[in-house]
Amino acid sequence: MKELETSIQELIRIATDLAQPLSLEGECSSGTVAAALLTTAGNVYSGACIDLHCALGFCAERAAAAEMLKSRETSVKLMVAVQSDGEVVPPCGACREFLMQLDKRNGATEVILSNGQTRTIAQLLP
Repeated sequence: MKELETSIQELIRIATDLAQPLSLEGECSSGTVAAALLTTAGNVYSGACIDLHCALGFCAERAAAAEMLKSRETSVKLMVAVQSDGEVVPPCGACREFLMQLDKRNGATEVILSNGQTRTIAQLLP
């Protein structure tokens, strides 16, 4: 989805709309967290988590990044993750590292935090 001037509120809305839990086999689920990424090219990609009983599931941020990679983009300008209860949450350490390994410029990616402020991925890494 192309949006030249995507705001923080628009990204939060996109992720919030996608954060709808879906029950899977057993106690597994999807959609308890959703993410939206705005690339430096101005495109928005989104994804939902898949929570399984083993290590085969994945985070919403990585699902959104996979969508981005299908379009041959690697550089993220702004990102957000939202739980199904509407709470904005920072990406986990694995997702931060994942995005850094896709493109070193992603250290400058602004991550939307729960208080409406942003921090870069580099600032959030240990």
